[in-house]
Amino acid sequence: MEHALSPATLSELRRPRTYPAVSVLTPTHRREPENAQDPVRLRNVVAEAKKQVEADPAVPRERRIDVVRQLDQALTEIDLAHAEDGLVIFAAPGEHQVWSLARAVPERVVLSDTFLTRNLVSAQASERPFWVLSVSVDRVTLWNGGVDRVTEHRADGFPLTRTRENFDAERLERVGDMPSAFRDEDTRHFLRDADTAIAGLLREDPRPLYITGETGALSALDDVGSVTKEAVHVPHGGLAHGTPDAVWQAVGPLMADEARKSTEAVTRELESARGRRAFAAGVDEIWQNAREGRVRLLAVEENYRVTVRDDDGDHLVPAESGDLDAREDIVDEIVEQCLETGAEVRFVPDGTLGGADGIAGVLRY
Repeated sequence: MEHALSPATLSELRRPRTYPAVSVLTPTHRREPENAQDPVRLRNVVAEAKKQVEADPAVPRERRIDVVRQLDQALTEIDLAHAEDGLVIFAAPGEHQVWSLARAVPERVVLSDTFLTRNLVSAQASERPFWVLSVSVDRVTLWNGGVDRVTEHRADGFPLTRTRENFDAERLERVGDMPSAFRDEDTRHFLRDADTAIAGLLREDPRPLYITGETGALSALDDVGSVTKEAVHVPHGGLAHGTPDAVWQAVGPLMADEARKSTEAVTRELESARGRRAFAAGVDEIWQNAREGRVRLLAVEENYRVTVRDDDGDHLVPAESGDLDAREDIVDEIVEQCLETGAEVRFVPDGTLGGADGIAGVLRY
């Protein structure tokens, strides 16, 4: 199952497909007893997707068989034991993908000529993704970080490893010769390669970068690197060969501190916007301004969800889940629209926005 949504991946997902491009969304659960319902719910929503494909007269028989087969294959790849808060299946002629999201999604099936990506975009924004580069003399490991976990990124040249005759990192550690190991020209060249590799990835998928390693490793990177000089250095060795849990234990406190500072900064900006009449709040007011590209900063409480429908196209009014024309993922629509128009989107803890009904923004004009 996929987790990390890079700009290049999003662009690929958004390109037009041969009809039908099927998007299947279903909420999932991390813990018991709620997760007991997930297998049945998943099978039912995939069965509904197949039913819609098979009943659509615009889908030729050969294409229908292909898409149904893609849905079946996607179903076999899903591991609900590692489910998060939402699941998205994309299937089209000749392809399928499964995405696990750390954000709830409404249950729905959509047939179109493009995949439905707004829930992925919103989940990615709420994740506050970052990179962790763990460095040692013989291995450089890259970790993909989210709101509550890291996973190893095994692509784009990572992990970097090297071996050489008579090279023994453990022996160097025992005899206290690690600083000289990092002054070794071969090691410095190895670190330059790591810097080049992460620089290329940051161009494609820019995120905050944290680097862990022994003091000698961090110092050597400062000497030979470019983009790594601007990263946050975390003096903690052993993580290039470590586990995701160990890496999270090292960087988690930094993430919590950054989140707290971020929330305080958002609160100050919103208060300042009130004073100069550049403030908007509530789903209807924010939606109107988002469509006009007027939102500069959007703040959303982490678990804020609301179901609405259009009132003759002018305003959004409350609706019940399952109502005709109900829009159950309007918050995700707003997040995607704001990101499309260059707004900054920040997710904040529940209750932060007080009387702003879970969503507020600073306007450009």
